[in-house]
Amino acid sequence: MDAVEPSPLEVPERQLQDLAQRLALTRWVERESVSDRAQGVQLDYMTELVEHWQSRYDWRRCEEQLNSLGQFRTAIDGLGIQFLHARSPEPDALPLIITHGWPGSVVEMMQVIAPLTDPVRHGGSAADAFHVVVPSLPGYGFSEKPKSAGWNVPRIAAAWATLMGRLGYDRYVAQGGDWGSMVTATMGAAGGEHLAGIHLNMVVVRPDRQLELTAHEQAMFEDLATYQRVGSGYMNQQSTRPQTLGYGLVDSPVGQAAWIAEKFWEWTDHGGDLNSILSFDQILDNVMHYWLPGTGASSARLYWETAQARSFAVPTVPLGISVFPKEIFRATERLAARMFPSLTYFNEVEAGGHFAAFEQPALFVEEVRACFRSLR
Repeated sequence: MDAVEPSPLEVPERQLQDLAQRLALTRWVERESVSDRAQGVQLDYMTELVEHWQSRYDWRRCEEQLNSLGQFRTAIDGLGIQFLHARSPEPDALPLIITHGWPGSVVEMMQVIAPLTDPVRHGGSAADAFHVVVPSLPGYGFSEKPKSAGWNVPRIAAAWATLMGRLGYDRYVAQGGDWGSMVTATMGAAGGEHLAGIHLNMVVVRPDRQLELTAHEQAMFEDLATYQRVGSGYMNQQSTRPQTLGYGLVDSPVGQAAWIAEKFWEWTDHGGDLNSILSFDQILDNVMHYWLPGTGASSARLYWETAQARSFAVPTVPLGISVFPKEIFRATERLAARMFPSLTYFNEVEAGGHFAAFEQPALFVEEVRACFRSLR
């Protein structure tokens, strides 16, 4: 069936009660033996986060906010896909599909949907309006978990094209970061008459032996080498043994929260104070998209799927790139242009990191607007 149906979230109260009981019975690990985060997320931070989770966090608030944006569900290629769909009041709005990554969720986009769909009410121009679609990746959030192997990046990209067609969008653009960047780039490589262009806030480039690297480029690749040396253990585990990892993440809310919180600490532009950028409520809204549906293993399997069949998609449609300064994978315009012949927009932004829309929603919105103005 091709039906698209409203699908508001309404988590059973018994799940929230179960969470409260598990949090109360947490068996805490001892304090780290170093004074920094070299061994992972620190005990003081986790105990403070969990205390907030127990005493002040309100899932129903998040649930209501998401439902107010428009929650829908449809089956594509045999799998139920949950997605946000917010139509603009502007008749000439450009349809836009935004894809999140790991350890993110549709929660990342909650602050950008309103200014993207209704720019006039948020200090912008009606000419920059979008109809916005934000799906949860297969095995993430409240989308269905694949029961068999094969839900890799190309299959997701094809599913998103089906989704946009099913919603009646004959011409649209796409945006993504993290896994969303790979999905969106793959959509752009497939081309087609319906996809007008794409925008990425994470892109992987390689050193070009024909060029002498600038100091800025050298620092960029040094940061990447540091990440590969001490920050990519999660990726190795999820790429090789997602099932083994999943038992702990699905059983322990604190374990799941720590697995995610570490990356928010490492990958955001917060200057030593994560709460100055993302509140406990925001972080926990995102964590709940893993805890409530129990996606510790199913979300990790996308790494396993990609490790089985690696591919590098070179978009053929017009491509825009925004580089946020604390992103893991960064690029300069000259390196990006040599790798991506269809590059039409490039900008290095002054603040933000891996979770661009979450950290810097106003800057993210302006980058998306600027990228797609020439494609309307």
